[in-house]
Amino acid sequence: MSGENGWFYVKDGQTVGPVSREELIRAIPQVQEGRTLVWGPGLAEWTEARHLAFLGTGTSASPAPPRAPSPRRADEIDYEVHGDDMQFVEITLDPDEVVVAEAGGMMYMSEGIRMQTVFGDPSKEQSFLGKLFDAGKRMITGESLFLTTFGNLGSRREQVAFAAPYPGKIIPIHLDQLGGELICQKDSFLCAARGVQVGIAFQKRILAGLFGGEGFILQRLTGDGVAFVHAGGSIQRKELAAGETLRLDTGCLVALLPSVEYDIEATGGFANTLFGGEGLFLATLRGPGTVWVQSLPFARLAGRILANLGPRGGRDEGSVLGRVSDIFQSRG
Repeated sequence: MSGENGWFYVKDGQTVGPVSREELIRAIPQVQEGRTLVWGPGLAEWTEARHLAFLGTGTSASPAPPRAPSPRRADEIDYEVHGDDMQFVEITLDPDEVVVAEAGGMMYMSEGIRMQTVFGDPSKEQSFLGKLFDAGKRMITGESLFLTTFGNLGSRREQVAFAAPYPGKIIPIHLDQLGGELICQKDSFLCAARGVQVGIAFQKRILAGLFGGEGFILQRLTGDGVAFVHAGGSIQRKELAAGETLRLDTGCLVALLPSVEYDIEATGGFANTLFGGEGLFLATLRGPGTVWVQSLPFARLAGRILANLGPRGGRDEGSVLGRVSDIFQSRG
């Protein structure tokens, strides 16, 4: 795909594209004026159309004044991701800012940070029944009933860091740039700015729920703040055009936008099913929208480890190969 035809924009919370530069210029005045989010060649992140000079030309319509931005609910936190294969994210909080995290993910925190375990959703005011309902939804996804908040109670900036649970990458997800909603695998959520809500998303199709690798339920992240998602191995972000299909191992899916249709299909063929080594089913994703895939699902990593564990740490020490291995190790 050439750079001139690799543009995307957000319309009604969904990603549209790829389109050419000329098609983008014609489409922008018909969507959300200058605040339409655009992504394409030379842009590292989604950017409002009003910041791109070439979108101010090529149309005869006079642009209307940009819409007033809606009030932001989530805290605007600063962050930096450190490391390569075993990453952690360090978050800097201004006074009164709060970050919400899964229990057990904290790596370190500075003196002015206060940690508090909460029941229910800390991003909104709730009655006890509301908190009980939210906690029950978390229990269905296999997560803890409680979330942990880390707030800056001091008068200066403070830091708190969260570590990845196994080798992989931490992905910052700016929900305000993606329509305010993301669907992800149930154990990938690491932490988020206060104001991001963690819910559940039921699979509509029975086969996708039974054989899709993540069961009937996925996590739903909503809000206008930044959330951090962890996945195994290397991560790739792929943009699917309308009708474009991507097939992948069911465990390799990390996250997707709600506009992407998710289903499963049989691998097909007797030999493929029995000897292909890819399982009975593949996940099928159909655009438009953005998906994130991982190269090393935790289940695959755990399976390889268990397959090589024997009664004495995975090596038969009484065999000839075991004794030969000991000879080379003793000489190392």
